[in-house]
Amino acid sequence: MTLKELNFFYKLCENPQVTQVALELNISQSAISLAIKSLENSLNEQLFDRIGKKLILNEKGKYFKEKTLSHYLALKDAQNIFQENKLAGNIKIAASKTISNYIMPNIYYDFLTKYKDVKLDILTINSSKIIEKILKSQLDIGLIEVDTQNSSLIKEKLSDDELIVVTSDKSYKKEAFIDTINKRWILREIGSGTREIFINYIGDVAKELDIFMELQDFEEIKTIVLNNPNTVTTLSKVIVKKELEEKKLFQIKLKNIELKREFYLIYHKEKSKNLLFETFIEFLKSRFV
Repeated sequence: MTLKELNFFYKLCENPQVTQVALELNISQSAISLAIKSLENSLNEQLFDRIGKKLILNEKGKYFKEKTLSHYLALKDAQNIFQENKLAGNIKIAASKTISNYIMPNIYYDFLTKYKDVKLDILTINSSKIIEKILKSQLDIGLIEVDTQNSSLIKEKLSDDELIVVTSDKSYKKEAFIDTINKRWILREIGSGTREIFINYIGDVAKELDIFMELQDFEEIKTIVLNNPNTVTTLSKVIVKKELEEKKLFQIKLKNIELKREFYLIYHKEKSKNLLFETFIEFLKSRFV
C-alpha cells in the first residue's frame, strides 16, 4: 500500500470516472487501474464495483475510506511540514458572477503570489450551475450568492450583501413601492443568484413588472441603464459602487422591502481536505468582504 495508490483511491471516491481522474492527474487510465488493483490485492478486498467505465465505491470501499482518510491527510500534511509549508497543487473553483468579477480577482492574485506552485482552475458561472457541479464532484470549491439546504453540501457563510434598485434618471423619485416604478426592468437571466433573490423577495409583484430584457452580463445591464433613463435594474451594491459615487446612477429605495442576501462557500461533504484545500479556504475567509 503506497501513498500514490491511496491518492488514486480518494480521487476516485470523489469522481468515479477513471477517464476524468486520469486527465486531472495527467497519467494513463491503465496506471490508475493497476494502482487500484494493487491496493485491493494488498487488502485482499475489492473496494470498487466496476460498472462500465466507472469505479463505484462499494461498502468495503466506504468503510476503508472512513477508517483511513484522516490518517492519509495527516501523512500528507507531515510531508508538507518538511517542505517548509511550500504548497503545491491544483484547486478547481467556481464563483458566481458578482463574486467572481467584483470580489475575487485580487484574492486569486494574492494567493497565487504567495503560493507560486499552486494552480487555480477558475470558472465564472451562475450559482445553480456551481451547486450542480459541486454535487457531481467536478469542482473543489464553489462561491455562491443563494442559499442551499442540500444535505450533500457543506455550506459556510462568507459575508452579507445588499441588492439595490438603480436608474440613471436623476430626477426620478428616491423612494417608491416597487409596483409603482414605471420603467423598463433590465434583469439578470433565469438561474442567476441576483435574479432569484430579487424575485423571491418581491413575490407576486414580479408578474406586474415590465421586464424588458434579460441578460447574462452585469456590465451589459449597466451600459443599458446608464444610457437609457427609462430603464431600471437591481444589482449588488458592490457592482454599482463607482457609478453611485460618480452620480451616474441613482438608487431608488424600496418601501417595505430590503433586498438582503448572503455569500456562501460550498463544497461536497465527501471532499477530501488536504493542506492546500484548507489553506485556501482560510485565506479566502480572511480576505472576504
